[in-house]
Amino acid sequence: MFWLILAALVLLALLTRFWLSGSNHSHLDAPLPDCPPATPDEAQRSVLERLAEFNRMERNLPFRQRVEAMRQMLDQLGDGKTFKAHFRPLVTCDAHGHSLDGEWVMADGADPDRRLLYVHGGAWMAGSAYSHRTITSRLSELTGMAVFAVNYRLFPEHRFHQGLADCQQAYRWLLTNGPHGPAPLTSMVIAGDSAGGSHTLALLAWARDHRLRPADAAVALCPSTDLSFTSPSLRANLASDPMLGPAFGALTRVPRPLLYWGLWLLARVRPADPAVSPLQDSLANLPPTLIQVSETEMLLDNARRYARKAERAGSPIELQTWPHMVHVWHFFTPELPQAEEAFRNIASFLASTVPASPGTKNSASLADTSRPSGAIL
Repeated sequence: MFWLILAALVLLALLTRFWLSGSNHSHLDAPLPDCPPATPDEAQRSVLERLAEFNRMERNLPFRQRVEAMRQMLDQLGDGKTFKAHFRPLVTCDAHGHSLDGEWVMADGADPDRRLLYVHGGAWMAGSAYSHRTITSRLSELTGMAVFAVNYRLFPEHRFHQGLADCQQAYRWLLTNGPHGPAPLTSMVIAGDSAGGSHTLALLAWARDHRLRPADAAVALCPSTDLSFTSPSLRANLASDPMLGPAFGALTRVPRPLLYWGLWLLARVRPADPAVSPLQDSLANLPPTLIQVSETEMLLDNARRYARKAERAGSPIELQTWPHMVHVWHFFTPELPQAEEAFRNIASFLASTVPASPGTKNSASLADTSRPSGAIL
């Protein structure tokens, strides 16, 4: 019996190390930026108060009720805002009969042949095309592109890979369909935030491996990139992250083997799977990618690891960091000047990487070439 137990423990350890956890990327780490505490201005205090109120509200709720509270909170972020873009919900089927759910977001003058697939964040459990209208409308306005925000299936009602499959389906569909029906495209961009930023990066490698037309560029806002829970900033920035810290800080105290097996048993998610953790994939031969992240959020090193690995693999990548910003501060535009600065940088990046339509004005005219005060890779 002793030897059977020992053999089972050894097998369990081997499965955890080589099947669940994935590669060690600590060699990509660098010292955290020196970001001493700063007094928030009035706009930042307003954002922090909203987050603190939500954290108090959902602190002691059971899991399912916390998920519903998170979904409601995200849907309310755009309340009271005026959007310059037009929104058109879409529910259709692709050529294979698979349903596709989302909405087109188009500012006045947006080119239907220049398309941007937006993948919303929300920890794969919350978020929607509706909740992210603040971001998608600003992207269409600044870039002159037709934005399609996909509603992918969410956990826990659905498995992780079902949601990713919806994003893959949306990518294929956009290659031959625009807001006015079937039509070829002139340019293609993928963008997403947080969990959707991770999906965005996974889509780049998936399109490469399936020999689909590659995106001309990609934008990932505060992406997770990796579920191995090994990056230093997950713990070092726990106290300085007012959004992710209260929501997911407890996970940093769980022994990683237990965490890995819990993810597998509850969600069929392996941190070693590149679809879940794009950092674990080959990052060679990928399109130009821009990553924006806060220097004080928990996911800082997830983003920095991905950027360094992509750079070493020869893929064009730019990393921009901001001090003292909340996770995905882009939601809080125009309240936060830093959010508008980030959007201008996105427009500038896309203007330099994505071809403009013949006879149309390039989005560079809308972009500010200024750069954030944080570091740039």
